[in-house]
Amino acid sequence: MAETGKITLYSYWRSSCSQRVRIALNLKGLNYEYKAVNLLKGEHFDPEFEKLNPVRYVPALVDGDFVLADSFAIILYLEDKYPQNPLLPQDLKMKALNIQVSHIWGCHDIKLYLSLFSPAIEKLIKETAGKYATGDEVYLADLFLAPQIYSATSRFQIDMSLYPTLARVSQAYDEHAAFQAAHPLKQPDAQSQS
Repeated sequence: MAETGKITLYSYWRSSCSQRVRIALNLKGLNYEYKAVNLLKGEHFDPEFEKLNPVRYVPALVDGDFVLADSFAIILYLEDKYPQNPLLPQDLKMKALNIQVSHIWGCHDIKLYLSLFSPAIEKLIKETAGKYATGDEVYLADLFLAPQIYSATSRFQIDMSLYPTLARVSQAYDEHAAFQAAHPLKQPDAQSQS
């Protein structure tokens, strides 16, 4: 296992991108310091935050002296540096499917996703889903699906009965400790802003 420096995650409680990284950190068993960045108050434009993260959005991960923004890049970095509890399966086809699902969910606005991509994702994972999206282990696709499903149901009141496979795996996420700890409402900055 690689040496673990001090890890800090700059996060916003309701950010689905930040939630993905929180899940990954939890699954990897990595301790991290949570630093809230209030997007509603424009804290991501603060000159000190911009010095740290010129991209000026969350999440931003600091691992020792290395700073990285973008949830997909952060998760892949964590996967390579901390190989325990792999987030990508060894099977090449399942690995590719995880990347495909993650890319589709991660690169689109939630409203656009809900209207265009929910039926496609339902079809993509219908045959491969076990307890989770691509089998009985949590993998990359799950880290991207869980926050989007949460947003779909809590913010946009989407009827998940239209997507039975997604609804079933969402229930499994709700029962998993790593997902529970990463849940938006469990973050330290949630109470002050909800």
